Amino acid sequence: MASSAAFSPAAASFAAVKKEFGLSRSVASRPFPSAGKSRKPASKRIVSVMAPQQTERKPAATGSVKNAMTMTEKILARASEKPELSPGENVWVDVDVLMTHDVCGPGSFGIFKKEFGENAKVWDREKIVIIPDHYIFTTDERANRNVDILRDFCKEQNIKYFYDIKDLSDFKVNPDYKGVCHVALAQEGHCRPGEVLLGTDSHTCTAGAFGQFATGIGNTDAGFVLGAGKILLKVPPTLRFVMDGEMPEYLLAKDLILQIIGEISVSGATYKSMEFVGSTVESLNMEERMTLCNMVVEAGGKNGVVPADSTTFEYLKDKTSKPYEPVYSDEKARFLSEYRFDVSKLEPMVAKPHSPDNRALARECKDVKIDRVYIGSCTGGKTEDFLAAAKVFLASGKKVKVPTFLVPATQKVWMDIYALPVPGSGGKTCSQIFEEAGCDTPTSPSCGACLGGPRDTYARLNEPQASLCINDKQELPWAYGPQGRPDLSSLPVHCSCVCFDRLRYRSQRFLAVNNGKIKMANPCTTTLYNLKVRFSGG
Repeated sequence: MASSAAFSPAAASFAAVKKEFGLSRSVASRPFPSAGKSRKPASKRIVSVMAPQQTERKPAATGSVKNAMTMTEKILARASEKPELSPGENVWVDVDVLMTHDVCGPGSFGIFKKEFGENAKVWDREKIVIIPDHYIFTTDERANRNVDILRDFCKEQNIKYFYDIKDLSDFKVNPDYKGVCHVALAQEGHCRPGEVLLGTDSHTCTAGAFGQFATGIGNTDAGFVLGAGKILLKVPPTLRFVMDGEMPEYLLAKDLILQIIGEISVSGATYKSMEFVGSTVESLNMEERMTLCNMVVEAGGKNGVVPADSTTFEYLKDKTSKPYEPVYSDEKARFLSEYRFDVSKLEPMVAKPHSPDNRALARECKDVKIDRVYIGSCTGGKTEDFLAAAKVFLASGKKVKVPTFLVPATQKVWMDIYALPVPGSGGKTCSQIFEEAGCDTPTSPSCGACLGGPRDTYARLNEPQASLCINDKQELPWAYGPQGRPDLSSLPVHCSCVCFDRLRYRSQRFLAVNNGKIKMANPCTTTLYNLKVRFSGG
């Protein structure tokens, strides 16, 4: 979904901006001055939420950036060639990567040509990534025309990184086609610590999992970046989320971010950076870290960021040969607020319709009829997501009772579904387990139902009176139909909804589902927030 949250030249006319800075193709690389004065650093407020002792982390060397700053401030300082920055400053920032896709690309290209000239060249053909992914496998003429526009522009500009699709009848015969942009960016090595990555999609913030500044921008901003390679940004203050404790096997990062959004609300991080640290975060693999950062925009966040570490470097080592320099928040960096969680005491979460902060514990969602289950999207369509789903189906040994759609994010994820053995399955792959459970066959990689779309895509989920359990990141009423009631949850929760008479977690939590209705099994005792809670039958 496109976002226009960036503070940028789009706020004023292009003519005024170009006149002020003398911008043209021949001078696009001219240094841009700061557009505002520094404000006082925000004061720090500590909010304790089930807080264990904070783990120590020493800041790494930061090259030319030396003053006490947060990660986001350091990255923007480096990109603007400033010795230091404070929240509220407006600075011209050099862009390392600009991504666009079939929904926003055509509009961005039109603005670029209108303002820079029909024959203008982009600022750097190797720093632009074009990924068709939203409305791909359809006979809709307008959707297909958008992909044609991407193809023509990339040929005209000799864009190096265009992940084209030509044969819509079988995605597997298109070796260049990848799938969902936010997952493909990581898999293709475009996400690197310390860099600035912009995309014409609000969930570009996913890339912050790699320790970089990544945020969504609108078409007008993207048109400007195509010609100038720069953007005017306001430095956001940072909220810090410290998550410690051993991650229970029944939790995923989706539960963590739903807990956070429920804590601060969908506006609690408006134009703020969300930094995730702590022993729990350090234990997460890269795909789970991507889930955390992916949903910061659901809290209004400007960007999300996770400090790069050995897990990050291991993931990147065979994906990019380009040099990068990670940065870390200094020990004395000033955060607007700090929230702390003991993850070992958290429970599976559900965001009820129609807002990601409409938080509830999964065990509280009793007798909610489920019509369909959807596994996919940039949030929940990664390899680790399907492995988690397969483990739950395997443990159940039962058939699904409601239609269950599987939409892998990328070609690589699709291949992993058919190739990787599921731990504890005796060598079975995800695809075999899904077939035995009666799920739909994994379909062509794309954004699927996320943004609605033509009727011959997963917009068919827009059937009347549909109650969906999805592991997407947002609950757009217009994407799921006027009567659609999407519930967001992590995979173990909504996989249990689809087919189980009873699912037993190792923590002695039970989820019971009969005829597609979520219930708590009877009885179950657990420790929650250091209080004894007895679950009664549903």
